[in-house]
Amino acid sequence: MFNKSKSSNSSKYQKVDIVIPAFNEEESVASVVSVIKQLDYINNIIVVNDGSTDNTHNEAKNAGAVVIDHLVNKGKGAAIKTGVDSSNADIIAFIDADIKNLTPEKVDIIIKPILEGKADITKTKFARESGRVTELTAKPLLKFFFPEVNYEQPLSGQFAGKRSILKKLNFESDYGVDVGIVLDADVRGIKILEVDIGDIEHDMSPLSDLHQMANEVVRTIISRAVNYGRLTMIDSLGNYIRMSILGLSLIILGLFLVFFVQPVPFQLGILIGIIGIIISIVYLIKLIFKSIVMFRKSPANKNVLKSFIKMHFPIIIVFFLLILMISTFMSATTIGDNGQISIEATSRNLVIFGQGSNDHIAVRGPYTVDSAIENESNIIRMPFSAMQTLQMIYGDTITLGEESYTINQTRPGEDNILRLPSSARSYLGIRSGNVISNSRISNVFYKAYVKHTVRASNISDLNYNITENYNISYNSVNATEFDIYIDNQYITSSSAVLFDNNTYYINVNDEYLGSFVKDNLSDNKSIDWNYSNHNIKLINKGYTSSVRNAFDSNRGPFLNFDLSTLNNSVNTTDENYSVDTQQ
Repeated sequence: MFNKSKSSNSSKYQKVDIVIPAFNEEESVASVVSVIKQLDYINNIIVVNDGSTDNTHNEAKNAGAVVIDHLVNKGKGAAIKTGVDSSNADIIAFIDADIKNLTPEKVDIIIKPILEGKADITKTKFARESGRVTELTAKPLLKFFFPEVNYEQPLSGQFAGKRSILKKLNFESDYGVDVGIVLDADVRGIKILEVDIGDIEHDMSPLSDLHQMANEVVRTIISRAVNYGRLTMIDSLGNYIRMSILGLSLIILGLFLVFFVQPVPFQLGILIGIIGIIISIVYLIKLIFKSIVMFRKSPANKNVLKSFIKMHFPIIIVFFLLILMISTFMSATTIGDNGQISIEATSRNLVIFGQGSNDHIAVRGPYTVDSAIENESNIIRMPFSAMQTLQMIYGDTITLGEESYTINQTRPGEDNILRLPSSARSYLGIRSGNVISNSRISNVFYKAYVKHTVRASNISDLNYNITENYNISYNSVNATEFDIYIDNQYITSSSAVLFDNNTYYINVNDEYLGSFVKDNLSDNKSIDWNYSNHNIKLINKGYTSSVRNAFDSNRGPFLNFDLSTLNNSVNTTDENYSVDTQQ
């Protein structure tokens, strides 16, 4: 036997009644009543005989239930309401009369959370798949009109609640009573708990009854949607949301056309943006007023607020994107001394590397120009990603006009700040506050002369200093990639843009050693020079892209090998180089 102390942690005794709506259930109603009677904390078992034409009345009465008769069949909901009106208990549970495997434990699971103060209403779910009425009608309609209501089995049949709560609800007279109670309670913010009572066995309803049940469930959900303004919310409110999203989207499209789509006249982008602003203002005002009216009509609770948020979520996202886009443009705005406003929208550069690179993907830039730090008139602090794009390393020297500057790393927290002395900014034609995209960085430094230190790839203590001299190309173009060997030992790989009609010098210790042309270093060819008892070799590795325009003979040496630590003299005759054309 179950008792009060085991079924409730409440110090205050609460009366519990069971209401059993029954229509022609003479075969099972007595068994259901007998099972419930095993719970000694149940006050009354009320069977509402809903116009039965069989022996349901006598079976229930003989089993010990209080029987209330309807002269005619009024429907399940009407029977439940009669039971509520006839009870004076604190808690009322509703159990179907046709359950064949009901146990005291199952009934106790339904009632216990309310006794313990964990819920105001409990509804059940069964250890079986939801029926056709639930899956084909109830769930789709609930998801559309009441997205905040999310139960596995909204049409459970068995439930319980505090009588004070149940008296406030509107009971449908038919099979819509279950979903009606759930919706009324949820919209009012009443705490509902779905409890699992395991497997349930009862008679399967014939197809005609299922058709009637589906109609009644649909009617109940639609009527609640009308009563709680959900139809209006979906219709007019939904239209306002869609039009507001359209307006905001047109604004975004207009801005995008103005700044990022060059073939489209910017006047068209401005026109689209203005149309979007007008549409947005009109429908956002309508949306705000309609939302306020609808919110005031609905009971104030978190479930209604949750539903409103879900309805408005798309427009919130679009509005957030617009604000983010505008803030980006604002950050790219500069105001000149004469009051001229300049907006140069830039974006980060997504770089996807090809084969042969240790990297696969990177995001670079944009870079904000700023003035140099005090006492750093010959230092450029360059972001690492910008330096990679220009194919330099820290310590390289870059010459702008008559001035040379050492490339140094940025300060902590300034990863995308490009600090340039005033003389460098003046030469490049940029000013503090300008924002430069990574794709334009080589264009900004176009034709700048770079003295690049070549680092060895696999030698920790390199006795040779190797420098490359090149001008920065307008953008990355097809280039020759080659390996550098000294005494048949691999040093590193490099690349440069070589031109067909140019000659390129190789120096050792700043003195001429030899020269080569592009064809000497193409199609897997190699070229080498002898220096005393040492050998310098370049081997074609293939082709890549680069911003390095190699110095030709008119500008100076392309490569310089500093081998002074070896104390060897330089042989400066062209006879010391050979070309290997083996493939």
